[in-house]
Amino acid sequence: MQKALSKQELHNLAMNHVGRDLERRGFEFIAINSRLKKHPQFVCIDKKSQYYFVIVRAVILPDNPNNYDVVWMETFKKHANSKDAKVLYAGVGLGNPHGDNLPIYFNEEYLIEYNGIQIIENNLN
Repeated sequence: MQKALSKQELHNLAMNHVGRDLERRGFEFIAINSRLKKHPQFVCIDKKSQYYFVIVRAVILPDNPNNYDVVWMETFKKHANSKDAKVLYAGVGLGNPHGDNLPIYFNEEYLIEYNGIQIIENNLN
């Protein structure tokens, strides 16, 4: 019997993809928060000891995973500035290859649209 992934499971799937990307880029994980709507999902540090707050957002295709709430992001950038951290955004689009209206099922193939990590400029507007 097919089991559709919950919103939390979709979020975790997106985080797994982003986490592997961060590892390949040489980031060291300081903290990981996989709960929905709790930000940031990853707190990382690079080789120069710069902190990064990474926001992961899973969306269902055909929605565009690269779009984010600009107003909310301004608030988050203030928080990052206060902690001397840079902000990274990773949007991950997930979908069922057999149709846009079908859920993504546990242990079955899925579509993914991931264009990598976006650097969000910390300049406040």
